[in-house]
Amino acid sequence: MGCGLRKLEDPEDSSPGKIYSTLKRPQVETKTDTVYDYVLLDFSLEGSRPTVQYVSSLSELPQALQSFYTQGYVLATLHPIILSLGRSRSLPFSLLYRAVLARPRSSNQIASTCHSAPVLRVEEWPLPGDSLTSDTVRALIDRVNSSARGGVQFVGSVLQQVSGVTNGRVHSPKRGCRSPPRTPPGDREQEERAYSPDLSLLVFFHSWPPGCVPLDSLGCQYHQGALSMRVSRKGQVVSALEADWLELTAAYYRKGWTLVDSFVYWDTPKGEPVPRSLEGLFVYEERSTAPPPNDTIVVEQWTVIEGSDVKTDYGPLLHTLAEFGWLLTCVLPTPIIRHDSDGNLATKQVVFLQRPVRTSTSGYLKNQVGELSSRSVSRVVSSSTPTEDLSPAVGGGIGGFPVFGGGYSGSLSHLEDGAFEQEEGKAEVTCM
Repeated sequence: MGCGLRKLEDPEDSSPGKIYSTLKRPQVETKTDTVYDYVLLDFSLEGSRPTVQYVSSLSELPQALQSFYTQGYVLATLHPIILSLGRSRSLPFSLLYRAVLARPRSSNQIASTCHSAPVLRVEEWPLPGDSLTSDTVRALIDRVNSSARGGVQFVGSVLQQVSGVTNGRVHSPKRGCRSPPRTPPGDREQEERAYSPDLSLLVFFHSWPPGCVPLDSLGCQYHQGALSMRVSRKGQVVSALEADWLELTAAYYRKGWTLVDSFVYWDTPKGEPVPRSLEGLFVYEERSTAPPPNDTIVVEQWTVIEGSDVKTDYGPLLHTLAEFGWLLTCVLPTPIIRHDSDGNLATKQVVFLQRPVRTSTSGYLKNQVGELSSRSVSRVVSSSTPTEDLSPAVGGGIGGFPVFGGGYSGSLSHLEDGAFEQEEGKAEVTCM
């Protein structure tokens, strides 16, 4: 049984997740010299809960994460968990964010050199207009490069919508923006004058004391790469998406670059027809040293929120892949959301991991000479799963949603190592 990239005419995304990789499974699970430890922390701008820490603004994250930095961890990526774009009202947990911290296992013993202790900085950059555009993002990348020439390293960014009512103190994120409070009709004009949202980008950097910048972080440059996806909608809301993730990123990974951030233009300008595709930009980091090419894994994964806690996400998969040297560098949240009969929310996220190419992965090394085939699918192994819908989900999984079974190895336990027939020049795609 096999499947390729599904046609967009079928808007129901029925798989619990898909794993795309430049490698076959046995190569993915090859031990390397580097092993990572990960810590996943959730923060809320609305209030604390047992598993969620409250911050009044994401600009407080450097202080909130300081204790982890003293243990050798650094921020790998930061992303909102829920996007409620295109919906008539905001969704619960729209102000919930996930910070992923990573450290090489060898750094359990904190080094005495200053090179092991970067400082996390955050800057707030006001943006023009009420939506993100390609011109705005290109200008942002230019500004990031200007900052990098001063010896800092770009970590990532979060787009937010700042209301004049709050004077920018409590940020309502654009990636999951909240509607202004309702008022009587007579006060509507006054409300519109008071509620004047502006876009703002919180930009995170790593910096070091003078003379302590690691050599591979000196002179970093940041480049844009195309990001395009095909989408299906229910009304204005994106209900499914497809993208050729490996084709979009392969040329940059072959250069040894790192994918560190992403921007998608989710909003449709008023008065314009609803598009069947969406565009955006990836941001890649090029280091001054010459790193080897990278292999990659891209995972489309569901995150399920049960009650007030995140119950199912990419965490188990991430911890499993960490044992094989896979580094998480970026998570792309999407506005795709489902509900189950208990009122739990599930949202789809796209997770990007990379690892330096090993000399034993000859199949991918051959791709360094030629381009990846435009047909990026060889044989795909699939399993049947319940159909997702906005109606209550049925079948297995947590909260009624089919999910990866607790980890990478477990989720692929039904696959034999010989089940793949990867052709030269082709990338592997696994539908789970």
